[in-house]
Amino acid sequence: MKKKLLSLLLILSLSITSLVGCSSSNDEKEKESEKTIKFTDSVGREVEIPSNIEKIAPSGSLAQIVLFSVVPDKLVGLSGEWSEDSKDYIDKKYTELPIFGQFYGKGDLNMESLAAAEPQLIIDIGEKKDGMKEDLDSIQEQTGIPTIFVEATTANMSDCYTTLGKILNAEDDAKILADYCKTTYDSTVETMEKIGDKNKVNLAYCLGDTGTNVIAKGSFHSEIINLLANNVADLKEPSSKGDGNEVSLEQLYIWNPDVIIFAPQSVYSQVGNQSEWQKLKAISSGKYYEAPSIPYNWMGFPPSVNRYMGMIWLCETLYPEEFNYDLQEKTKEFYKLFYHADLSDEQYNELTKNAIK
Repeated sequence: MKKKLLSLLLILSLSITSLVGCSSSNDEKEKESEKTIKFTDSVGREVEIPSNIEKIAPSGSLAQIVLFSVVPDKLVGLSGEWSEDSKDYIDKKYTELPIFGQFYGKGDLNMESLAAAEPQLIIDIGEKKDGMKEDLDSIQEQTGIPTIFVEATTANMSDCYTTLGKILNAEDDAKILADYCKTTYDSTVETMEKIGDKNKVNLAYCLGDTGTNVIAKGSFHSEIINLLANNVADLKEPSSKGDGNEVSLEQLYIWNPDVIIFAPQSVYSQVGNQSEWQKLKAISSGKYYEAPSIPYNWMGFPPSVNRYMGMIWLCETLYPEEFNYDLQEKTKEFYKLFYHADLSDEQYNELTKNAIK
């Protein structure tokens, strides 16, 4: 009888200890999740953010691409839906995330969806612009969620990843992407310096229904064009909008570029049979291409880390002897690193069918 009583007391004691231990562990986790740090973002705003971040929301498409590349499983929603074509490349668990919409710009933010997902932090990534402090403060006040901005251009994308790695506790994964961006950019700059400005190809990037909108020199969208070519669209007021500056076909005749890159859904498929386009050297000589666009346009629409793939493609397209890339190998590497996708030979061929000649 005494033995049974002792056994019962021992079991009861262990159960209480276990419950206390679980409660203590849960309390510690809760306290850990409540810890915060002060972070100064790229426009100088000091924001108190959680020290242990597991749930984030992108402010827009630029942020979505970068955050998906480094911490896909911390995204609790998207700023915009993946295209149907993208769903052949991107894992279903990411394409089916809820859509919050844009936090500014389009003004289609779904507050109800955002609140349900409970992100700990909203992250904006991209180009510094006037009025950003006020915009970010407004988002933070409207949502009640800490909101930060991390600058990212083609030249400093490596620094962007390093910063994200630190605040999102993903330093190892971020370092791989940061190193890739730095190596790719630095080696491109070095080779282009050897080629020299005088030997740069004269290039136009054309888009729109008529193909007569251009991305002008000096706009945020023109970064990789300006690095790798002589952008013939040198205008007094370059537009930073996605549809660029509208010009005439006659203006293209005056510029007469050596190479033309057409945006997806532009007039690439039509120009080869049209006499007015045949007057252009790039068209008559067959040196015109269509930018691949799945899951994102390689030329940078939106202008985010996808531009690195465009940089590699243009290097090989414009200066094959100087760069001598295996474009298929490079494309598969990029898609694995940044899109977490194992690109098949068939997918590669479909992607690049109008991008290689």
